Amino acid sequence: MAYWLFKTEPDTFSINTLWQQGTSCWEGVRNYQARNMMRDQVKLGDLVLIYHSSCKHVGVAGIAKVCKEAYPDHFQFDPESDYFDPKSNPEDPRWIMVDVEFVRKTKRLIPLAKLKSMPELENMPLVKRGNRLSIMPVSEQEWQAILDQEELPKRS
Repeated sequence: MAYWLFKTEPDTFSINTLWQQGTSCWEGVRNYQARNMMRDQVKLGDLVLIYHSSCKHVGVAGIAKVCKEAYPDHFQFDPESDYFDPKSNPEDPRWIMVDVEFVRKTKRLIPLAKLKSMPELENMPLVKRGNRLSIMPVSEQEWQAILDQEELPKRS
């Protein structure tokens, strides 16, 4: 089993949306590096930190589990979709997605500012300047360090 962090904008799709749906496809990944990780490394049963980005309260909001491995993202072929890609070919799809299922919300949002202040996360791509990947690996030690923050009181 591996660990991952998937970024999402909560105005579009949040941990609450996943909680309500139970399972969902993780569509719309349009970065080749993130796509390659999702296609080649994200496996059934892997655990995922759901990270809210591009919002007022940025941070880790919940946990999901991969319940279906990579398959073609059908939105790439739909001209009505924001994720439409006219250059993608159904015989050789350019973009893929996985399905995730809700595990739980974190006991509290674990904010990016806190994550950036943690020495045990200094090598994590999320806390490095300029990292824009929507999917990234998380080591077991980083995973545990992040979840250890659920029990701690908020501090500025």
